[in-house]
Amino acid sequence: MSDERSSLPLGDEPVVFGRRLAGSHAFKAMFREGMTLVEETAAYLDGDGRRDSRRLARAGSLSYATESMRLTTRLMQLASWLLLQRAVNEGDISLDQADHERAKVKLGGVSSVTEGPSWDSLPARLQDLIARSLSLQERIRRLDGALKAPPASGDNPVARELRRIAAAFTNPR
Repeated sequence: MSDERSSLPLGDEPVVFGRRLAGSHAFKAMFREGMTLVEETAAYLDGDGRRDSRRLARAGSLSYATESMRLTTRLMQLASWLLLQRAVNEGDISLDQADHERAKVKLGGVSSVTEGPSWDSLPARLQDLIARSLSLQERIRRLDGALKAPPASGDNPVARELRRIAAAFTNPR
């Protein structure tokens, strides 16, 4: 059996799915979604959002100001993370450089209250932008965790079985 694949060494290194996902088409879609959300939010807050906020009562206006600042901060952190990962994918920076810079990005520090009277007083468009940003934040946090996860240590059972199969075909009795 002289198949090319049989001559490839079977490594004990696990596949790091976070790295594969970060370089995939799914990441590119997430990147586009994130950048589009930043643009939509900026356009809303600078346009219709200003008009919407003027129509609110005092308490609603305070909630609007608070939540719009939280939203803007969250999106800037998410955009920073996405841009760093894209730079790694395109070879502009190394993984070590990205890890160092990513440590400065706070993916969980800005939360929003998505229920109650202050939430209900917010314009529907702002609520939608906040909800979408929280969804994106959660997906990025999961991907970031997968990128930071150390490879599994110890004996890899799949690699062990692959070695046994390879040995059976390379060492005939």
